[in-house]
Amino acid sequence: MNPFDAVRSPEALATVPVCDRCGSRIAGLCQPLDSAALDEVSSESQQTSLTAHSMVFREGDPAGRIFTLVEGFAKLTRLLPDGKQQVVGFRFAGDVIGYTTLPTYPFDAELLTDSRICRLERGQLDALLRRYPVLERRMLDLCVQELTATQEQLVTVGRRSAEARVAAFLLSLVEASRRRGKPCTVLEMPMTRADIADFLGLTLETVSRSLTAFRKRGWIREPVHHRVEMVNLRAVSDLAEGLS
Repeated sequence: MNPFDAVRSPEALATVPVCDRCGSRIAGLCQPLDSAALDEVSSESQQTSLTAHSMVFREGDPAGRIFTLVEGFAKLTRLLPDGKQQVVGFRFAGDVIGYTTLPTYPFDAELLTDSRICRLERGQLDALLRRYPVLERRMLDLCVQELTATQEQLVTVGRRSAEARVAAFLLSLVEASRRRGKPCTVLEMPMTRADIADFLGLTLETVSRSLTAFRKRGWIREPVHHRVEMVNLRAVSDLAEGLS
């Protein structure tokens, strides 16, 4: 059952009263909208709170809805012919999930943390894009950003060493935090090391060894579970770019 169709408590169905607090307002689709346009988008969308590990949608479900992460983190996975799952991406507050020209979703979208999700029917979104050219332009910009990130991921997996791949992944978290106006030194990292390894085409042991090596060199700290502190961002960046 789609989580938006389930019966929920009033607390779970309560919407955020001010859309300006939404991640999409800061770094996502709604960023360029004025107050009037934002009110219209808000009136046509539906928000709900979901717990960690909830499925937003599954691969093969009809792709009739578009979702935005208001708060939280998600991972995207695809089922391979051998039955294994491949992590194909991570999404952060403000990111659009499920926008596709295909009739069905090409991947699973699973929440990594307790999150708030905003849903819009595809037909409603298409009408809004026609009504607000600035929104259509923003959607194009987001699609270009995703294409650029996909190209960067191909370079990471195809050309970089194991440690450089992990360094590049940490830099992607830095950039995601920067786009949302959050601190770039202490980063949320809710995905497991197994998820990171799968995404980077590495083994769990290799990812763990790389992070341990970074800690011993004084480049990062991991003060608490699922959080990483960037102590020497320059060194991590140089490694990712092959300069060290």
